[in-house]
Amino acid sequence: MSATVSTAADATLNAHILVVDDDEKLRRLLVRYLTDHGFRVTAAEDAAHARDSLRSLRPDLMVLDVTMPGESGLELVDDLRRNGDPELPVLLLTARGAPEDRIAGFEAGADDYLGKPFDPYELVLRVRALLRRAGAVANTQTVDIGPIRLGDAEFDSARGELRNSGGPIRLTGGELALLTALARKPNEILSREEIAEALDMEEPGERAIDVQVTRLRRKIERDSREPRYLHTVRGRGYVLKPGL
Repeated sequence: MSATVSTAADATLNAHILVVDDDEKLRRLLVRYLTDHGFRVTAAEDAAHARDSLRSLRPDLMVLDVTMPGESGLELVDDLRRNGDPELPVLLLTARGAPEDRIAGFEAGADDYLGKPFDPYELVLRVRALLRRAGAVANTQTVDIGPIRLGDAEFDSARGELRNSGGPIRLTGGELALLTALARKPNEILSREEIAEALDMEEPGERAIDVQVTRLRRKIERDSREPRYLHTVRGRGYVLKPGL
């Protein structure tokens, strides 16, 4: 790993990264490379050790290998989204680069996906992009665009919170970024390009965006197959139509 990335003033510098990979050689290289580029890094050799780390610290992002002995990376991120931290940005690393493997990662709740072998320059760019996205979402939470009603649920933009009568509904970072972007322009069509920009996706692809939309629909729609609030406008993009 010899590529270099400028460390000029960057709000993502000194972010804390949790690296989880059972390959000791690669894990050491990841730690050294990310450290050399201004990040604080904690390493874990498998999902069990990653869980121990997550109990004692709150990283800004997790770089997670998919194929590990015991609990896989997909199983870990899926459980993290369901029962742990739904907002922690997760970048998956895998030797499997087929589209269906990437989609499986997104469906499990990952925010981005990088196939092995990878260019270290691209790794740092993707890490920074995910950190910027997380920061951008946090910043939008300070801009109050008023509550958005979605049936029995309500999205509070100032808090960045979706809730219904049962309490808060957990959103991943990608889901929150998508809902925030749509809620800022209710009843207006957002193109795929605008959504990709809101999600800070380097190479989103239509399917990757569709997965994020599908995941969000499951949380705001009574029947995600017949959406009332988040509509597809064929050939143009998506639109959020608040209402009861």
